[in-house]
Amino acid sequence: MNSTLKFERTGDWSCQDILFSMVRLDDAERFAIGSSDFKIYEIDFSAEKPERQEFVGEGHTSYVTSMVVANEMVVSGSYDGHLVWWNLSDRQQVRRQQAHDRWIRRVAATPDGTRIVSVADDMQCKVWDAVSGDLISSFTDHPELTPHHYPSMLYALAISADGQLIATGDRVGHVAIWDAERFEKVGEVEAPGMYTWDPKARRHSIGGIRSLAFSPDATKLAVGGIGKIGNIDHLGGPSRLEIFNWADQSEPVLIEDDQKKGLIEQIHWQPDSNAIVAAGGDHKGFINLYDLASAKLSAQSETNGHIHALASDASYALFHTAGHNRMNRFKLSLNE
Repeated sequence: MNSTLKFERTGDWSCQDILFSMVRLDDAERFAIGSSDFKIYEIDFSAEKPERQEFVGEGHTSYVTSMVVANEMVVSGSYDGHLVWWNLSDRQQVRRQQAHDRWIRRVAATPDGTRIVSVADDMQCKVWDAVSGDLISSFTDHPELTPHHYPSMLYALAISADGQLIATGDRVGHVAIWDAERFEKVGEVEAPGMYTWDPKARRHSIGGIRSLAFSPDATKLAVGGIGKIGNIDHLGGPSRLEIFNWADQSEPVLIEDDQKKGLIEQIHWQPDSNAIVAAGGDHKGFINLYDLASAKLSAQSETNGHIHALASDASYALFHTAGHNRMNRFKLSLNE
């Protein structure tokens, strides 16, 4: 009998708030998590009863939507448009600054930890000095309005493993790829299947590109979101993953799943480039393993809350998730 991989849920913790972001703080199970109560907490999932330790400072005045670690600091972004720097050693605030005019959706750090990159609904991608907080550059290829003349959103951001490329993705399915030193656009891909417009009942849209990830060699770009939706008041469409050879403009590999519906919020490309782990959901959450050789979903598990954040260990075998009223640990192992 051939061995296959499976997700085993090995930890399940409930909470009262919605957790929009998380970042691993060490090689064990210590994390920072960002909450709908506008606060950031440290939590150790290896403890028998994990308890939160609050980060201290003025902080944010809205949802904490994204976080990264750089130079022994956590940098957080929020719907309040601010970036906040926090010391890892004592969880104290170091710096708070106005970064964007509208909601910050995603924050990332370059692999060498020298720069912070942020995207927000002002449709700008901004690059910051990770130590001083100085703005290095601001650029965009994303219109402020959708083709139907409604405000757009800039949801997604990715940096390649070598730090040479930045990708940004918006509500209507447009992805721009940038040289990370010159801040010039070097490519683009389109994923319009992740955008649904209802011209009659609601005159409203839903979907958009919610996650991006470069392959380890940066030749491919994974784009995550949701497929076409019948009722745009709900996330009732298939989770949708598209894999682009972004430099040659060939047709992408498409994988949709109707069993566990909803948005793909996070993508982690496995180091050998042959598999992707992604997480998201609708009112419930899913974690998926995609085999890229067969272009199929090869393993899947679920949780009771929509997953917003996903973190993996160094072996890419242990995954922690955070989302609506729920935190989980999943182990990826052989199913013999």
